[in-house]
Order: sequence, then C-alpha cells, then structure tokens
Amino acid sequence: MMSRKEANPKEHPLELLFVGMPEQSAVLRECLGVHRQAGETNIDHALDIGEAKEKLSHKMYDLLVCAQRGADPEAAQIIHELRLQERKVPVLFLGVSVIRTSSHVAESGAEISSPVAEYKESSLIRTIKGAVALGRAEQQKREVEDTFRTLYSAIEQSADLVLITDSTGIIEYVNPAFEKLTGYSRAEVFGQTPRILKSGEQSPDVYGELWRTITAGEIFRGVLVNRKKTGESFVVEKTITPVRNASGRVTHFISNDRDISERRRLEAALFQAQKMDAIGLLAGGVAHELRTPLAAILGYAELMQDSVGPEHRLHRNVQEILSAARRAADLTRQLLAFGRKQTQSLQVLDLNAILRDISRMLPRLIGEDVELIIAPQPNLDKVKLDSVQLEQVVMNLAANARDAMPAGGKLTIATHNVELDEHYVQSRMVVPPGNYVMLEVSDSGDGIDSEHLPHIFEPFYTTKEQGKGTGLGLATVYGIVKQSGGFIWVYSEPGMGTTFKIYYPRFERRTRPAAVAEIVSSAADLRGTETILLVEDESAVRHPAGEYLRQCGYTVIEAGDGLHAVEVADKHQGRIDIMVTDVVMPGMSGGQLAELLSERYSAMKVLFVSGYSEKVVLRHKILDVQTNFLQKPFTLKSLAAKIREVLGHVLVSTAPQ
Repeated sequence: MMSRKEANPKEHPLELLFVGMPEQSAVLRECLGVHRQAGETNIDHALDIGEAKEKLSHKMYDLLVCAQRGADPEAAQIIHELRLQERKVPVLFLGVSVIRTSSHVAESGAEISSPVAEYKESSLIRTIKGAVALGRAEQQKREVEDTFRTLYSAIEQSADLVLITDSTGIIEYVNPAFEKLTGYSRAEVFGQTPRILKSGEQSPDVYGELWRTITAGEIFRGVLVNRKKTGESFVVEKTITPVRNASGRVTHFISNDRDISERRRLEAALFQAQKMDAIGLLAGGVAHELRTPLAAILGYAELMQDSVGPEHRLHRNVQEILSAARRAADLTRQLLAFGRKQTQSLQVLDLNAILRDISRMLPRLIGEDVELIIAPQPNLDKVKLDSVQLEQVVMNLAANARDAMPAGGKLTIATHNVELDEHYVQSRMVVPPGNYVMLEVSDSGDGIDSEHLPHIFEPFYTTKEQGKGTGLGLATVYGIVKQSGGFIWVYSEPGMGTTFKIYYPRFERRTRPAAVAEIVSSAADLRGTETILLVEDESAVRHPAGEYLRQCGYTVIEAGDGLHAVEVADKHQGRIDIMVTDVVMPGMSGGQLAELLSERYSAMKVLFVSGYSEKVVLRHKILDVQTNFLQKPFTLKSLAAKIREVLGHVLVSTAPQ
C-alpha cells in the first residue's frame, strides 16, 4: 500500500483534523469549500484533546487545526501528546477572532466576494496551505535525515571494511571494521591513499587495471592481498564502486572489502589434505608393487646365505644383498604407513606405559647432549592403537628432534587428557571437537621455516643435506596417525623449536587387550615335520619359500593358485596340517580356498600372506589379521617363525582334547 509520503498531493485530498467547537468546524468547512484554490479537502472534527488522540491513532493527517491560541494550556497539551506519540503532524492554532470573523460574514448573509470577508478567508486558506507545505517539507527533511542515519549506522556497524575516497583517491572515510582489521585509526588514514595497505604481493599490473577500471566509471571486483599496520598480510574480496553526482561526474569511490583470510587458509588446508591423500595413494601403490620382487630377492638371498659359509668369497656379497633388500622392505613399510595401508594390530593401550618402555632406549637414539623429559599425566585415558606403530611415531619424532638440535637441547614428551570444544577447534581446524588423549613432543631446536612447514609431511621432502635423510620420517608419522583415526598438528618458528601435538580419540569402552603370542625366534624352533600346502601365484616367492621350508623339515605341497590348490589337495592322501596361502589370487581368493578346504581338512590351520593393505585383506573374509596373517615382504625365517606360531596355537588349543 502506498504511504502518505509517497502520494501525489494533486491526486489525493488534503486531510485535516479540526479540534474545537462544532460551529467553528462548520465555518472552516464553509470557508474551504467556497475557496476551491485550497483543493479537495477532507476535514475531521474532534471536540477535545482526548477525541483528537483517538483519531490520530487511527489515521494520518496533513494538518492538525486547533481553535486555541498557541500559549493556551490546551495547546501545550496537544503538542505534548503529539511528542509522546512521536507523531510528525504540523499544528496550526487559529485565534478565536479569525473564527468569529468568518462566522459573522457567513451569518450576515453577505456575499463571499466581500473584500473584507474574502481577505480574511483567503488569508486563512493561505495559512493552512503554508502550514501543510511547511509540514511536508519538514517531513521530507526528517525522512532524508532518518535515511542518512540508517545508512551511516549500517556502514559503521558493517563487518566488511568500507573505505571512501575522493576522485583522486584521497581517503575521506573508513568504518570501524577497517580500523579493527588493519590497525590504522581514522586519524592516521585521513588524507592518505589506499597505497598504505599495499603488500607488495601483487604485480603493478593489478593496481593499474584497478585504477583504469574505476576511473572509467566501471565497478572493479577482485581479490587482493593487503598488509596491516603490523606488517601481517590479509586477503580481501574487493569491490570498488564509482559515485556520480547529478551531472554524471565521478566524485568519489566506495571500496567494500570482505576479509577472506580464514577462508583461504581453510582452502589451502583442504588442498593440502587432498594432495597428501593423492600422494598416499601413489606411495601405497608403489610400495605394493615393490613387495613381490622384494620378497623374491629376500628369499633367494637367504637361500644363498645358507648355501655359502662365512668363509666363502660370495658370503659378503650375499650379506649386502640381504641388507639392501631389508632396507628396501623397510622403505615399503614406511610408504604404506604414510598411505595408511599398513596392517595394524590394534590393542587398548596405556600411552604412559608405552612411553616408559620407549624412554629406556631413547637416550641412545638422541644422544647424551639432549636432555630428555618425560611428563605423563596421571590417570591417562586409554587409546586403541597398534603399539609397534605408536613406538615408531615416537621414535621418528625423537629422531627428527635430535637432528634439529645438533648442538644439544631439550626434548620433552608429555601426555594429556584433553576435551576440545568448538572455540579451541576454530584455531586447530584439522581436529574436530571431542575427547582425546594428546601426545605432545617438543624440542628446543632450530625450528622450521614457514615456507617448509606446509610440506613437512610429504614423502621424500627434506631440508637436510644430501644423503642425510630419506624424507619419510614425518611422512610415516602422518600416515600412522591418520590410519589410527588421530590428528596431528605442528607449530614451529625458526630458532624457537618445534612442537608436535597428536590427538588420539579416547577409547570409551574398557576391554582387556588381547594376549600377544610369543614369536619363536631360535633357529631350532623354526623346524617342523608337519605338512604344508603352500599356495602362491608368484613363483619367485613360492619357490624359495618352499625350498626353505623343506630344509626346515616340513613336507611342502606347492600350488600356483586356488584352483590348483584344490586339485593337488584332492590328490594328496595324507593330512594337511597348515595351509600358507596368498590372499589375492586369480580365479579364487585365499579366503574362498580356506573355506572350501576346511570341509575336507577340518583340523587344518591357515596362514594368510599378502602384499595388499589391511582393508583389502579383510574384504576377502580374513577375519583375524593379528594371529594368522603375515605381511609381504617377509624373510624366510619370519615365515617359518609365523608357521610355528600358528601351529603352536593349534597345539595349545587342542591339548585338552
């Protein structure tokens, strides 16, 4: 609906409210009705102030006409009531003589054209019209002022930075958001140009394009890196709009900047996480492809080692081959740990107990010139982790800290129970809210430059000298932590040391950790007389394994895949004590093969081997990767030890029978 202030006065009647006696209202009606120059006029009547208040509460009037003098108490009450209601209606007070004169002229029957009467009535009409015009002008002025105050308040309270310059670029206004973010006060920037915010991180072409655009009268939109008074950089989405006067000339520029520094930081963190995931997939794939040839190298090298004695001229060569192959195998394990594809043996652990065990060997790793401080929190919550991987995380971080303190220093390892809320998470965006057990490793070393910090978890990225680091230590830590469902955060400054904080989810359900079987390690315990069905589709892995197991006293039946294994098992007349099978094979998986042969050989135990990740192994219905699984690449001795372990479980579990 159109408001009165939007209405055209030529199209809408003049609305008056008269407060006074009825006969006075009639005189006013007669006067305005005869003199049409007042235009169409609607007159409402109120006897007193109370009735006037009632009418004013329901209708808008252009003029309030009162038959009192302005100094009368009733007139003062009218003005007071209007102020209480915040009504902006102009008030016209007519003296009684004016009303009487008009009434006398009307009652005497004199012609309206009488000079005296016409003068009196025309003067009244002019007064009314003048009062209405003055009221409307005041109303428009108030509306303009209200609009200005609203716009000014909006700009002052805006979260975006608002900066206004003249046509030459001289700053004339900045809002409080500008002062808060940049650190410059209004007094400091008035008379300056926006160049005080230049960061030097954009080329001059960017600023040239900006100036050409706005001086041509067009709107500029872009993203700029500015600099605060402290020297700190921040990123803004900038919009600069030219302001024109009535003649169309540009007189000012309004710059509206939105701080997107946090958004850019999150985008960079997301990009980094995606990049790390992609690198992890690549690293895991490379490591898997290396496992089979490494298993073959290790197997044949071990057979050669057993064939040549220490006095043989080739014995040293074989030792070097074995050493290089083991280093390569360790490298694949690190790559798989980074790619979160390493098989885990999860247990409910006390982090403090693990640290007590590790602290006995750490001094030998970090050296005597590094002070080691272990600060465990009492009553620490439990976590569900792989204890070996946890030790690897601590050892890698300690080794990294030692390298950062070539002249000695202090290494502190602490544990804490922490509960992270939304406020804390805002500053550690990689960690969601929740309850955690935090492992904190801090050193007083050289620190890490800001340019290197985003890359420290990338594999093969190292700042060490050539030949003094593989660049996989921190990458391995990152992969293990992520695979364990944890989060890692690092803070470092050059010359101020480095702090790693690892957040492991607190284990809520208290359970007893599963017992860990003892691994048979002595040479005598590697031997056996049982019958083994060895199923492996890679002959380079199967042949040396079969030969070594026969040397250990076993009867070995070899098969190249699952279908071949079913065939040779059907032809075999005796019992099969244990089947050693690859998990992923063409035609039939190791899990399917074990299920099929278990119907015929109910007492047969199974040892699964694979170079694939734990998730792939579990998809093939291998339910217990802790007790009957061996990860490739493996040495022949570790294979024989694992076989004894599995068979040992069989003997113990079946003894009461």
